[in-house]
Amino acid sequence: MTRQKKIPMRKCVATGEMLPKKEMIRIVRSKDGEVSIDPTGKKSGRGAYLSKKKDAIVLAKRKNILEKHLQVKIDESIYDEIIHFIEKEPTV
Repeated sequence: MTRQKKIPMRKCVATGEMLPKKEMIRIVRSKDGEVSIDPTGKKSGRGAYLSKKKDAIVLAKRKNILEKHLQVKIDESIYDEIIHFIEKEPTV
């Protein structure tokens, strides 16, 4: 009898929905306060997960959700970078 592999789930900070980790994008704040996209999900630092839906990114931008979770000032260009990243990423 084979055991089914556990799928790691993460909660989107914008929408609050639980999704598999692979369907999310991780935004990370390093110790120096630099905010970046973490495509591997393994960078060290404080992380926040967002759904790969444009609506979730827009909601996070409008409500300053990333700023609250990462406890650092978020530049507007970060949100544009996230949207660009999810649009160019191939769908599975």
